[in-house]
Amino acid sequence: MAEVKVPKRIENSIMNALQGGVVPRIGLGYIAVGRDLEIEAMLKDIEIIEDGGSTFRFLTGDYGSGKTFLLQTIKEHVISRGFVVADADLSPERSLVGTGNKKKGLATYRELMRNLSIKTSPEGGGLGKVLDNWLDAMWMEAAKKITGGVSGMELEKMVTNSILSIIMDMQGMVHGYDFANILIIYWKAHKSGDMETKSKALRWLRGEYATKKEAKCDLGVNNIINDEEWFDYIKIWSEFFVKIKYNGFIIMIDEMINIYRYRNSTTRYKNYETMLMMYNDSLQGKAKYLGIIMGGTPNALEDTSRGVFRYEALKSRLSAGRFSGYESVNLMAPIIKIQPLTKSELVILLEKLRDIHADLYDYDVMVLTSDIVKLIEKIFKELPLHEITPRYIIRDFINILNTMCQNKDETFEHIISQYHFSKDVEETIELDE
Repeated sequence: MAEVKVPKRIENSIMNALQGGVVPRIGLGYIAVGRDLEIEAMLKDIEIIEDGGSTFRFLTGDYGSGKTFLLQTIKEHVISRGFVVADADLSPERSLVGTGNKKKGLATYRELMRNLSIKTSPEGGGLGKVLDNWLDAMWMEAAKKITGGVSGMELEKMVTNSILSIIMDMQGMVHGYDFANILIIYWKAHKSGDMETKSKALRWLRGEYATKKEAKCDLGVNNIINDEEWFDYIKIWSEFFVKIKYNGFIIMIDEMINIYRYRNSTTRYKNYETMLMMYNDSLQGKAKYLGIIMGGTPNALEDTSRGVFRYEALKSRLSAGRFSGYESVNLMAPIIKIQPLTKSELVILLEKLRDIHADLYDYDVMVLTSDIVKLIEKIFKELPLHEITPRYIIRDFINILNTMCQNKDETFEHIISQYHFSKDVEETIELDE
């Protein structure tokens, strides 16, 4: 059995996600192997962010290579170090900026806000908790400073002044006035127990108001977060989070392939233009306490016909991060390319999954380490190296465990002798805009 006891809830989350071919949002530390160098490089960025700087990294890996897994593992690490993390996958409905009246950049911002995570809300949905924790902490801090009889009204004034001192500092930033105004509305609603107004203010902060008229009617404000300016609010959030005692803000945007898939070159160009703006703001001091990690396949980044490298201004900045092969490793470059797991690392990974599966479904381990070694050797013998990815190995291995668990008379060798291993195929669909 596993040396470290994994809670049943997390075991169930891990197995359900991996069987479905997706990455669990919690518990990755129990099964992570073989990514120490990449994680170490990312954690060095954390030191820069804690000191008030900002970083921008591209994390690339072939389809099914473990890129998203690594992103979520990094997320667990930085949350444990007092950071706020928000993640979003680009999709046909979400990009960095939309064209016409399609608010696809705003849709990405909304997804980031929905998935905002802190240590006590690792699965997302943490924005309201962040704000409430901050306001409650202000009350506690003011109460500790009291050295005599202070009326409730005086205490409230102390808390209000402390909160306003933080909020007013934000007003000098681009869109900072609107941001501060909404926080004041949120604070007043929190203080009075007006849950409806709190909900409306939170909705504004999440970018969920479609029109200025609606926001004016509900909150008395004249502006809303829009498709072109959502990143300005990310920069505001990063400074605000530090003011309320977090160590910084990390945003993770995965599936860059969805920009690559746009048929319309103008749409791709506008997205790469927005990406360049984000890159420049991060590295030229226009953002503070902010880390940005973008994930995608090497093709989405390095293809010079429609990938990121099609946009010359980005290519010139990122070319130092290109890799000619897996032998080349430069973890100080803006691009980190995931290295394939070794056979021994895959064996360790499957051992961890075997132990979790047995504990979750309450049976004695039936698959020996020697069996796992034979399985890995079989896969490497039957399939080309470029088709071997952790995702399909994990998915198929869990299927084998499920079969053995339900058919006690079956042997591992008999099952794998008849098993036809699937492979991951990157989707090549194109997207209209």
